[in-house]
Amino acid sequence: MPTAHDWTTTPITAELLRGALDLEHTGRGVLPHRLTARARQQVPDAQLAMAESQPSGVRLVFRTRATAVELDVVATKRVYPGAPPRPDGVYELLVDGRPAGRAGVTDGDVVTVDLASGTTRTRPGPVGTLRFAELPGGEGVEKDVEIWLPHDETTVLVALRTDAPVEPAPRAGRKVWLHHGSSISHGSNATAPTGTWPAVAAALGGADLVNLGFSGSALLDPFTARALRDTPADLISVKLGINLVNADLMRLRAFGPAVHGFLDTIREGHPDTPLLVVSPIHCPIHEDTPGPTAIDTTTMAEGRLRFAATGDPAETAAGKLTLRVIRAELSRIVRQRAATDPHLHHLDGLELYGAADHAELPLPDDLHPDAATHRLIGERFARLVFGEGGPFAPA
Repeated sequence: MPTAHDWTTTPITAELLRGALDLEHTGRGVLPHRLTARARQQVPDAQLAMAESQPSGVRLVFRTRATAVELDVVATKRVYPGAPPRPDGVYELLVDGRPAGRAGVTDGDVVTVDLASGTTRTRPGPVGTLRFAELPGGEGVEKDVEIWLPHDETTVLVALRTDAPVEPAPRAGRKVWLHHGSSISHGSNATAPTGTWPAVAAALGGADLVNLGFSGSALLDPFTARALRDTPADLISVKLGINLVNADLMRLRAFGPAVHGFLDTIREGHPDTPLLVVSPIHCPIHEDTPGPTAIDTTTMAEGRLRFAATGDPAETAAGKLTLRVIRAELSRIVRQRAATDPHLHHLDGLELYGAADHAELPLPDDLHPDAATHRLIGERFARLVFGEGGPFAPA
């Protein structure tokens, strides 16, 4: 480990960050955001504010001859009274694309969320330091270093120190894949940032991921469509459906035009970019039962978090949405639009995770996949979408 005077401190700027759309300068450091400031100003929603500030897919990327790295951060720990404690966020180190270490911090700001009322209270906490030593390659060898930030823990970046200078790493010709989705795309129940299904698929597909998966917030919001429109990308996918059922946000009459409008906005900025619409994976509680979704209070009393559908299946006749209804409508819309948009594609989410998969790998909380299922979905997406004949396959 180098002595104190050996460290080089490098300002953390947008040049060193990938996967973020904005970098907010705070009193303690810089906070990566996955939505632009303009978009964040358009919705006073605490759920979205929390989700977009959690840096799923965001990583520091630089080239250096260093053998040791330190990163000072302020992590935000979330506490849900009555629910199982959340594990600390994981920071993953990759050197020349290969896993080279994991670390975490146990302290930080603490946000306590009352699930019944939705109220929160925040207690400020200290700066924590991550240390990665003896990087592969040895002293004096130039290497590309990535530090993936926790996918589910808001992180203020305070300081980056190395025992040799750093510079931004080249992108090496990798295509930028811009993806939008729900908490499943965000990475709920994944155990590490490179283990979310989009990160798995990007690694297998050789793509540079920008993940706009927002827990509870894939709601066809116009500001999200504009963020997708205005973000440079070579490949785009949108995974739609489950959050609209969770929130019981709209009826079938509004859903179809909202999807058209969402896709129209994306096409304003990306008229010829391969654009993939993905329907929901299998989720038994909402296949034929509308939302809203609620926390199962009986299992909460036992210290287990599970979700339940509270709608009435008979209400689908009046236009309430279920996953089965949404899959059919998304398929219809893509078929209609593809007649004049040859770069628009559709993927049935059941090809990523269907009823047979649920029998073998059930959703632990009845809503989100576990770590093994994230890997399964990512591997299937890579094969079906990035593989030969897929919509994102090389020309």
